Amino acid sequence: MHYYQFNIGDYASHTRHLDLYEDLAYRRLLDMYYLHERPLNADSTSVAKQIGMRDKVQVVQDVLNEFFQLGEEGWVNDRADKEIKHFHSKIEQASRAGKASAERRSNARSTDVQPTNKQEPITNNQETDKVAKATPDLGKPKSVPPAPIQEIVEMYNTILPELPQTIVVNDSRKRAIAARWREVVTADKLDRQGGLDFFKWYFEMVKTSKFLTGKSKDWKADMDFLFNPSKFPRIIEGTYHKDQK
Repeated sequence: MHYYQFNIGDYASHTRHLDLYEDLAYRRLLDMYYLHERPLNADSTSVAKQIGMRDKVQVVQDVLNEFFQLGEEGWVNDRADKEIKHFHSKIEQASRAGKASAERRSNARSTDVQPTNKQEPITNNQETDKVAKATPDLGKPKSVPPAPIQEIVEMYNTILPELPQTIVVNDSRKRAIAARWREVVTADKLDRQGGLDFFKWYFEMVKTSKFLTGKSKDWKADMDFLFNPSKFPRIIEGTYHKDQK
């Protein structure tokens, strides 16, 4: 993981007793743990070198003893493991939703009825019946919660300050956000809060992509790119995360 949530109040309540070096060691240990998603080396001297504190081995050892547990594979942190598991669970869930919405769009295109030159004139009623029969049932629930467009825009601006901030929310952007919202809440039958949770995860996932955030090339995504109908499922499926390793 290249990004993890950091609760300042929670962290402060558990680390007020640490001195500056101990606090630095703990933050660096957490960063390395989340980055590599595996137990830390059981040898504290080796770990101290990895986090750039080779002259503070005892400090590193004390922090490991307090906040980590030594297992068969090395030092582990239960809370971090839960966050990592939750992160991958969200990726899997969102990937399924993205693939489902992409498949539905593909099916909708493949079932379009093309008129022929020999076709007889069609009455209004016949046209209505024909369209109804040609349009597949996308499983849309009878009541889809309205898209909280402003909340989604504010969430984007807050989680992704490194991307171009969205100031103007015109009709085009409103339509794009509303369309992606309907795809998501319909695919997984989510309520309003579930939809907001998804887009929070979505923006956090974007934040971990070097490509989308301009860390690998002189280009970065913006709100319009993230809500583009063809780019949306590809982002969910991790297409723009393949350069991470």
